[in-house]
Amino acid sequence: MTQPSDGQAATGVPTCYRHPDRETWIRCQRCDKSICPDCMRDAAVGFQCPDCVKQANKGSRQNRAMYGGERSADPRLTSYVLIGINAVIWLAIAATGGRLSRVVDLLALAPVGRCGSTSTPSQYYPGISDSRVCETLTSGDGVWHAGVADGAWWQLVTSAFTHVEIWHVAMNMFALFVFGPALEGIVGRARFLAVYLVSALASSVMVLFLASPDSSTVGASGALFGLLGALLVTAKKARLNSQWLMQNLVIGVVITVVGWRLISWQGHLGGFLGGVATAAIIAYAPKSSRSIVQWAGVGLLTVVLLALAVVRVGALV
Repeated sequence: MTQPSDGQAATGVPTCYRHPDRETWIRCQRCDKSICPDCMRDAAVGFQCPDCVKQANKGSRQNRAMYGGERSADPRLTSYVLIGINAVIWLAIAATGGRLSRVVDLLALAPVGRCGSTSTPSQYYPGISDSRVCETLTSGDGVWHAGVADGAWWQLVTSAFTHVEIWHVAMNMFALFVFGPALEGIVGRARFLAVYLVSALASSVMVLFLASPDSSTVGASGALFGLLGALLVTAKKARLNSQWLMQNLVIGVVITVVGWRLISWQGHLGGFLGGVATAAIIAYAPKSSRSIVQWAGVGLLTVVLLALAVVRVGALV
């Protein structure tokens, strides 16, 4: 016995391709498949099936971010994940000794290594810059805490996810909650992450150059200043009102200046400049080859920052 084909009942009456038990004489204007009233989707002319509507939406402008890339279905999601990572690291630090936690020594940005004391963890042995003699010159009391110059390159990024004080992580994560979704909604998820991470890297590189070699820097503030700088660039490109952004920037600068002895102004400055540079590459890339120019530019900026870090580390060794 010959079986009826898809969209055709045994009686010869057309049936919905998604609901074979429903007879219908309505057809999709694009693919000509039979569709029932529940599957009809309004189109410019007639109706379309759900599959054709879905396919059309994939390439439509409404699913593209302002400067290329796919628009985030939920612009808050990436910021929530970043907040979660910061919170988990803070909990790990709080549970293992707070400021004296070994996690801080591992993840915080230290331009050069330091010789710490095992008997008095809050103190260090000054003048010892070699891990090989840290233990011998301190009668076995010394423990070496590696810095970037010792090969701890991961600190250039991990320091942006590291916080010791609860007020520090709370303030920074609130700022991320405010600025993160706003920027992701404009540039999309991948480009938002590029801005965040490159800003964090630029912040660390500026610390390497301008902060004391024996300093230790933690916090997401540099990356957050990068988000603020990126929002200013994208707002200017789109000719949007940026008054609230300028107000937040002024507040951030005032806080940095007032608390410059306790706050890494070097990290804030580096992060801001990194965010501005990355956003400029993204926003001003030519439409004809936007994605290629954007990612090549961001990649080149990253290489330049890493090269600067290598040069600075070479001078510190």
